[in-house]
Amino acid sequence: MRRKIDADKWKHFWVGIPLGIVLQLICFHYFTNAFTAVCAASALLTIICYGFEVFSLITKLGHHDLLDAIAGIVGGAIGLLVVIALKLMDVIRP
Repeated sequence: MRRKIDADKWKHFWVGIPLGIVLQLICFHYFTNAFTAVCAASALLTIICYGFEVFSLITKLGHHDLLDAIAGIVGGAIGLLVVIALKLMDVIRP
């Protein structure tokens, strides 16, 4: 059975992509070990996406939904992978 994905989830997905790119570029800049940079960027992405939903829950500003956080994390993971692929192809240099 196919379910249609809400427009709100797509917004979180599309915002997650540049967020993942920026976080991965920052982490590659600050960490010399690539594995540490990827782990740090992934952790930051998860904290930011989930933290935004917790902030919405606590302040009652907006609508909190766990699927919004998941959509942001999935989009951010794609951004992370783009930067990692460019780094492996030596397009991005330290």
